[in-house]
Amino acid sequence: MDNAEDNIVASRGHPGDRAKVETIRAGHHFRRRGPGVRRAMEALTDLAVQVLETADPLRKIELSHQAAAAWRQRAIPVLGTRRPPPRPARPAQPELRRPGDMPKRRLGGEAGRIALLHALAHIELNAIDLSWDLIARFATADTPDGFFDDWVKVADEEATHHGLLSRRLGELGSGYGALPAHDGLWQAAEETAEDLLGRLSVVPLVLEARGLDVTPETVERLERAGDADSARILHRIYTDEIGHVAAGRRWFEWECGRQALPPVPTYHALVRRYFRAKLKRPFNVPARDLAGFAAAFYEPLAD
Repeated sequence: MDNAEDNIVASRGHPGDRAKVETIRAGHHFRRRGPGVRRAMEALTDLAVQVLETADPLRKIELSHQAAAAWRQRAIPVLGTRRPPPRPARPAQPELRRPGDMPKRRLGGEAGRIALLHALAHIELNAIDLSWDLIARFATADTPDGFFDDWVKVADEEATHHGLLSRRLGELGSGYGALPAHDGLWQAAEETAEDLLGRLSVVPLVLEARGLDVTPETVERLERAGDADSARILHRIYTDEIGHVAAGRRWFEWECGRQALPPVPTYHALVRRYFRAKLKRPFNVPARDLAGFAAAFYEPLAD
């Protein structure tokens, strides 16, 4: 972890990395969550479930921003009574297909750029729900506040990403839902519904880390095609998702410490169990390093 991340961790009360695990266990990063805490207000986990049960993407974005603002103001308790649904609510469009039934897309021409942005908008919509599901599903009375600080921030940023992509699609004469999308993105959530380490290993530390590998080239291709507006959006997403991978790595290591498990071998075992495929090279090592995600985690799992 570099100095910049150290400063972020310190300023937000994150438990940070292994050196702070014992501090967390001592209880220095916990919010009061007793029965006297603002009973009349909706809890963070209840707001997370509300987002998951909302089908309309614009409303989902709005609720995400509202919940994030309430959490940042420390205006709400953590634990509520609602449980997350097995699958999030979805709008009638786009049509969802199996990954193998999706048409191949090419970046050339405006139609290709629209197809790319639509696919990314669909990924970001799922990313909103993955973040809130993580909060709603795995929150306990002993979870440090830093966990919620990180994943609320991630959910808030994913909502912004989907909004930016949807707006750009509208500028190009299309919109989210105009094209089919694949229905395989929630599979990782379903398979890791009872396993926090599994969820962290696959979603931020495989899927989002892969985004760090491929996005810079896509940004360059959009710039060469003269689509600077789309390129700027993807660059924004790329920059934010370095922090998302960092959050995944931080809390993966924290949970490993809590369970007295070695992080690297545990990651290898969980990726083989839940992802069941080799990781693809080339890796964006500088971006992964910025996230504190060492090569010892992913290199042994690559082709």
